[in-house]
Amino acid sequence: MVAVLDTGVDGTHPDFAGKLVPGWNIYDNNADTSDVYGHGTFVAGVIGAAANNALGVASLAWNTRIMPVRISQPDGYAYYSTIANGLMWAADHGARIANISYMVSGSSTVTSAANYFRQKGGVVFASAGNTGSFESTPENPAIISVSATTRSDTKASWSSYGNYVDVAAPGAGIMTTARGGGYASVSGTSFSSPAAAGVGALVFSVQPTLTPDQVENLLKETAVDLGTAGWDTFYGHGRVDAHGAVLAAIEIAGVDTQSPTVAITSPTAGTMVVGTVAVDVSASDNMGVERVELYANGQLVAEASEAPYAFSLNSLNFNDGSLTFTAKAWDKAGNVGTSKNVSVTVDNIPDPGDRTPPQVKILNPADGSTVSRKVTISFSATDDVKVASLKCYIDGVLKASTTGSALKYTWFTRNAAAGAHTIQAVAADTSGNTGTASVQVQVIK
Repeated sequence: MVAVLDTGVDGTHPDFAGKLVPGWNIYDNNADTSDVYGHGTFVAGVIGAAANNALGVASLAWNTRIMPVRISQPDGYAYYSTIANGLMWAADHGARIANISYMVSGSSTVTSAANYFRQKGGVVFASAGNTGSFESTPENPAIISVSATTRSDTKASWSSYGNYVDVAAPGAGIMTTARGGGYASVSGTSFSSPAAAGVGALVFSVQPTLTPDQVENLLKETAVDLGTAGWDTFYGHGRVDAHGAVLAAIEIAGVDTQSPTVAITSPTAGTMVVGTVAVDVSASDNMGVERVELYANGQLVAEASEAPYAFSLNSLNFNDGSLTFTAKAWDKAGNVGTSKNVSVTVDNIPDPGDRTPPQVKILNPADGSTVSRKVTISFSATDDVKVASLKCYIDGVLKASTTGSALKYTWFTRNAAAGAHTIQAVAADTSGNTGTASVQVQVIK
């Protein structure tokens, strides 16, 4: 996790989706870390903009998390005391790398906070400055100061230099994220510093147990020597080499290549869900799980860094129908395990009820017919779902009933008065809808 001490970070930028952890606004003393000037979004993109997402740019450490710590005034400038407070806040909240794209190596206030950060196990990177001249700042063991190189691997003309420079990194014509969702080409040691910080984050990702001294030494020992052989005031120990530093870290630590095991334990496949859905995930790893991410239909919807990995999801945010959950678990070495997909059915919109009544026919006798003695009465009924009952009434009195769709009844008319009588069929379906039919007959003696 890299703390970016700057003007804030535009957390709405698509290349930072799911990439930011909670930070703090030291200047205003609140949780609003949005970018007030634009500089911090440039810096954060160099370190941790997303990669392989078909958008914009790729960063040096695209899997790292960014902790935005705003230390600037609205005009982009910052006080040493605010920067120092930001460093201590970041150290207390778990950052392992801190980047300060300001010229702070000569500040005793910032150095004191950098020592605190280092005692907590982290490494601080800072810009050498853009004066283009020699600076009298002495070497600072608490801060890795970074000068800037061009595409030709030479010091940029505007890059400051001096005895305090530890390493160099590319800082001219760097493509990165811009406030407002766009991208920009930027130049300055403000961007060589986060480039070096990104390499530091890669080294920690290989082996989180490395000490700050080990990380710094790896960066210096694997740097590409430029200019005068050995250390010099322009490039320090040389231009950082991400590939060389990571390989060296692997050799020191032995790399963990085992991915976490992860599974969605609830809900089970085929479950019908309504409203709030509880999703439980189990995850384990030989070196420990760093975080678990939950995806719904391929989109990241939640994450947790501590067990139990229990999530609550509002299914109203999704259309009715199939919803597929996937969980991913990350370990500290960057290995990722992916669960089997679990598909459920969202059913928040009630199905329309059956409102169609059965169709009923009186097959015998015919309407207006004359009957006597023994009369065979027969009915039939049909329904779009199912007929639940079919009943026979004579003059409003129930005479016969069935649960099927056909009914026959024998009516002996000797006890019936001569004259008109009404025969009625009533059918009901499983939803309670009813259909009727009736005929009138003349009984003769």
